[in-house]
Amino acid sequence: MKEIELAHSPDADDIFMYYAIKFGWVETKDYEFSNIALDIETLNEDAMAGIYDVTAISFGMYPFIRNEYAMLRTAISFGDGYGPKLIKRKDKKLKRNFRVALSGEYTTNAMLFKLYYPDARPVYMDFLEIEMAVVNGEVDAGVLIHESILDYDESLEVEKELWDIWVELAGEGLPLPLGGMAIRRSIPLNQSIDIENILIDGVKVANAKKEELCKKLEDENLVRISSEMLTKYLDMYASDDSVELSELQIKALDRLYEIGYNKGVFYQPMKTEEYLIPREYEALRNS
Repeated sequence: MKEIELAHSPDADDIFMYYAIKFGWVETKDYEFSNIALDIETLNEDAMAGIYDVTAISFGMYPFIRNEYAMLRTAISFGDGYGPKLIKRKDKKLKRNFRVALSGEYTTNAMLFKLYYPDARPVYMDFLEIEMAVVNGEVDAGVLIHESILDYDESLEVEKELWDIWVELAGEGLPLPLGGMAIRRSIPLNQSIDIENILIDGVKVANAKKEELCKKLEDENLVRISSEMLTKYLDMYASDDSVELSELQIKALDRLYEIGYNKGVFYQPMKTEEYLIPREYEALRNS
């Protein structure tokens, strides 16, 4: 068996997309996947250190690891009319240099936030701590991600939707790129193709068996939210649009990287297609 470290965040959509494989519902050939669940900023930092074979990453961080990791086409998260939320207390008026809690320096939401609010003072913390940090006044505001966007303290309100920031920066008609998967380039190409196809199958099976999988995740206490919230959240971030990058999603990623390059976030321009696993090799191998 070839053992593959599969690192992902502990939020509901990542768990949903990968646990069809964990539960043995997908043919994995002679690969054995070990699940490692860590918060997204830890995953970003670990990816820059080249620690895991396959890892979830923020799309906004990917250009920093593109020489070491290829981008996978599956298990992707995009917003379409929604996304992370900048929240504050209802009784709070934000100053120009307000203190804001972000889920990590290299997250996509942090990149977009800092471009829009260049004078704000970021404080980085685990995404699970952000809501209470705002409620308790440790920071003036915070960007909520993952399931937190669906249900937060009644003393809080939305100051700005990250979706609106994206539209202002990128223009209309493109989904908001948030996160995806990357695979270490040192893994042989034929194995990388196998792994990508297994993960694609995993997301397909998860979507096809959504009701059964959600119940199993709840019964085994693998998710933090109620069944009603879980269904709502998965409809947003773990759907047929998560199975495989579409042309529109690739266009959105190209726009994200164009914005980042033009604003000095990235040191080189980048086209997404050039960093995906080449599919022509698979066609030749099977011909």
